[in-house]
Formats: sequence, structure tokens, C-alpha cells
Amino acid sequence: MDNFRLLGQGFLVALTPQNIGAALLGAVLGLIVGAMPGIGSLAGVALLLPLTYKFNPATAIIMLGALYYSNMYGGSFSAILLNIPGDSPAVTTTLDGYPMATKRKRPGQALMTANMASFIGGTIGILILTFTGPGLAKLGIKFGPSEMTAVLLIAMTSISWLVGENPIKGLVITAFGILAACIGMDTLSGAPRYDFGSMHLLGGIPFTPFVIGTVGFAQVIKLANDRQKDDKERSENAVRTKLSIRGALLTAHDFKRLLPPAIRSGLMGTFVGVLPGAGATTGSFMGYAMQKKFKSEEPMGTGAIEGIAASEAANNAAAAGAFAPLLALGIPGSGTGAVLLGGLMMWGLQPGPLLFQNDPDFCWGLIASLFLSNLLTLAIAVAVIPFLLKILSVPTKYMIPIITVVCVVGAYSTSNSMYGVVVMFLSGIFGYLLDKNGFPSAPMLLAFVLSPLLENNMRKAFILSSGSVSIFFTRPITLVLMVIFFGLIIASLIKQMPSKRLTASAKKGIAGDDAASVKPSQQ
Repeated sequence: MDNFRLLGQGFLVALTPQNIGAALLGAVLGLIVGAMPGIGSLAGVALLLPLTYKFNPATAIIMLGALYYSNMYGGSFSAILLNIPGDSPAVTTTLDGYPMATKRKRPGQALMTANMASFIGGTIGILILTFTGPGLAKLGIKFGPSEMTAVLLIAMTSISWLVGENPIKGLVITAFGILAACIGMDTLSGAPRYDFGSMHLLGGIPFTPFVIGTVGFAQVIKLANDRQKDDKERSENAVRTKLSIRGALLTAHDFKRLLPPAIRSGLMGTFVGVLPGAGATTGSFMGYAMQKKFKSEEPMGTGAIEGIAASEAANNAAAAGAFAPLLALGIPGSGTGAVLLGGLMMWGLQPGPLLFQNDPDFCWGLIASLFLSNLLTLAIAVAVIPFLLKILSVPTKYMIPIITVVCVVGAYSTSNSMYGVVVMFLSGIFGYLLDKNGFPSAPMLLAFVLSPLLENNMRKAFILSSGSVSIFFTRPITLVLMVIFFGLIIASLIKQMPSKRLTASAKKGIAGDDAASVKPSQQ
């Protein structure tokens, strides 16, 4: 009951005219920043932080929190309409969002699915933050290197759920993602790895240009090759697509499909957001991979509503969950959280266990503002759908240069050098060749994101245990997670055994039939 009373006091803070205005401004800016590839929440919050120096601390954090939160909504816009993720958490949204918008001719419903799933996932995250924030933060702090290693091992097993019908191709491209992630300076020893004598490679392959190229610029090359066919489809889309909110509304059946994955990913995404260093990107990948274990009406990766819902709910929930360790323990869960932590200190606040006691109006005002920001962002995101849908009616001859410019600007803005642009172009060519030859890009991107986290945490765990493997089986949380990890592996092996036997027996049966049909003719 205390939480309800404190939340009510928080709404009194959040619903003042200046704080409503700050939340509205943050929501609008977050949608814009999220939809523009290469900028992301980290750059957006960092750029606006100096402007809030003279703001009231509550007003400042409400605006920045709304920007960070609504950025997760905005990333889906370009992911669905252009196949270019606006921010890294929207990478998995492209896998089903773009096919649903183009191949299934349901762009309005794809955008509405993303918005509704974002709202549901974010609401779950905020509710969990409201009632269990400090306790959840204390649980998150117990996740040291060994626990994080176990969590990431479980996440890495999810790659097998993304490889599709050809496991060999999936494993090959996963191995490539792991190798690409190893390029650069070793974060623990400082030794260069696979730099090939290049100064640029010492910093590794930047993630955002790599993703923009693999997913976005590869689409440009594909558009250029299929220009005549695509122009015909776009002209048909211009006639068929209803440029209205009513035309984008989901049916009761659609909502029934998105609700279960949104709830599941909302719960899991909140937990991932609490973990130090995990972030919304890891949450969205894990949410999408988890959905692969459940039934979808359409195959995942072909425009399934369930895929969009799982990805968007997870990254919004993770963004909300990241505030738990930030406020209760003073530990940022991501780069954006680190900037917000700097802002709190700049405003004279000390995040930690005493923050909820010393500055309850500030803490609960921020939590209440997240509810407000969630509603405002949903309303704005739904209202702009008719304008966004007009992108699909633009002729290909104009879309190719526009998307190319967006890719170049996005790649350059993350590195402030042409190195990011070069990476984007090369990864775009590589991504096109992958698509042309039937290699899935999702396993590579997932491995590229998770491999550095897994390596760093595993090495830290071995340093703490002086090289002993026992650290993964003597700590209670780690032991439970390792049991889950091995259980998943054994379950997948058992699941494959009957199908292999059936395939082998079927082949024997066919061979026997062939032999029987050949013998009479030979006689």
C-alpha cells in the first residue's frame, strides 16, 4: 500500500504543467531520434544533457527519461518501413516488420503491432519497477561475472532457434559473427587482436555501421537489382494502402496473437534490463529468440506479428527495467544509463539505497512520469502512422538515394569519420551476398552482440576463481542457471533424435521401394 501512496505522490509531481511539457518534448524527440539510424538513445540523451543543467532535477530527468523510453518506439519506424533499424534494439524488429509491411501488404498493422507491443512491454516493465524496483535491483547486483556468464550462455543457445532450416549455414554465419566481434583491443589485457596492422581495426568493428550495412544498405542493393518489380509493387501499395489510422487498426485476432509474446517478452525484458551491461539490445534479441520456442501463426521471419511483438515488448521493458539499478543502487545498466547517472550527479543527487528515502518526490515523480511518457508516446506514434505509410508509395528511383543517404549519415554519425561509412558499405555488400545465398543474418548479429559480453564475463569469472571451473557450480544462482543451460542443450538433442530416426527409416523405405521396382525390370 505504501507503494500506491508514494506513486500517487509521484503523479502529483509528474502532472505539473512543466513536467507534462517536458515529458511531451522528450517523447517527440525520442521518436525522432529513434527513427533516425545511427543516433540512438545514448547520443540523444548525451546531446540534451547539458541543456538540462538549469532545469529542476525532476523536470530534467523526466524529459531525458521520456526521450530514452520513446526512443525504443521510434526505432521500429525505419525498421518496418525501410528495413533499417533506427537503433540497435530494433534489429530483430526488421526480421518480421519489413516482410509484414511489404510482402504481406500490412504496413499499418505492422506499425500498430510495434506500438501496442511497446506499450504493453513498457507498462509491464514500469509496473515491476514500481512494486519491486529496489528488490529487483538488489537481485541484479548479485549477478557477478559467473552469473552473467551463465545467463549469456543460455542466450547463446538461442542462436540455434534463429538459424532456420539450414543449421550448417546458421552455424557458419554465427562463427563469423563471433570472429568479427573479436577484432580490436582485448578489453582485459589491452593486446590488439586481428587488427591486420590497421589503426582503425584497433577499435573493432563499430556495431551501428555494421548493422546499418548488413540490414539497411543490403536492402538498397536489393532494391537496385529488383527495381522494375519493386516499382510495380509500390504503385500497387500506393493504391491499396489506406493512409489512415482506421486502416492501420488491428483486428481482435491480431491483438490476440500479439498479447502472449508481448507479455512474455515484457517480463523477461524487464529482468534483462536490470542486469548490468545487458541493455535493451540483448533484451530484444532474447525476446525474439524466446518467441521461436512458441508457436506462431506464420513462420518467424516472414512477417509474423508474434516476432514484432516479442522484439518491441522486450526492448521497451528492458529500458524501464534499467531504471531499477540506476536509482536504487547507482549502477547503470547501459551506456544511456551511465549518461543519466552523470546527470543525476550533476544535479546534486546521489543514486543509491538512500535516494528513495532522501528524495522520494524525485524518484516517484520519475516513475510516475514513465507511465505518462508511455501514454504520450503511444498516442503520438499512432497519430503519425498515416504520414509514415506514405513512405511506401515513394518510387524506388527516389527511395534508393534517400535510403543510401540515411545509411551514410547514420554510419558517419556514430564514428565521426569515414571509417564507419566504409564499414557500412562493406557490410552492406556482405549482407546482400548473405541474403542472395540463403544465409540468415540474425545469428551473426546476435553472436556479434553477445560474444564480447560473454568473453569478458567468463574471463573475469576465471580470474576470480584462479582458473577453476568450480565457480560456475558452487554459487547458487550460477548453479541454477547452468542447470537450465545444460537442460536446454539436452532437450534440443532429445528433440532432434526422433526426427533423425524417422528420416533415416524413411530413406531406407524409399531405397527398399526403389530396389523392389528395379528387380523385376532387371529380370
